[in-house]
Amino acid sequence: MSKFGELIDVDIPVLLDFFTEWNDESTAMHAVLRDVAAALGDKAKVIKIDVEKNKELAEALRIKGLPTLIIYKNGEMKWRQSGELDANTLIGLVQEYI
Repeated sequence: MSKFGELIDVDIPVLLDFFTEWNDESTAMHAVLRDVAAALGDKAKVIKIDVEKNKELAEALRIKGLPTLIIYKNGEMKWRQSGELDANTLIGLVQEYI
């Protein structure tokens, strides 16, 4: 868990995508997140977290639906939603915290 703390305790927004490879909506978000990361550059981080490989973290954050998207800044959760979103919507959400 301490590695997770290091990931989110930064002064730029961090967009986390909790996914699994067997969930179609999760895999559909990969291309969207690539576009979001490209658009935001070094102003924000985009990190994908496989819930199958990080079960303890997923349980601690009560991840139920996939994909679940969470924005953190300075170690604090700012926004959270389950389900697919388009790149422009996500870019706009993250830019609110830049």
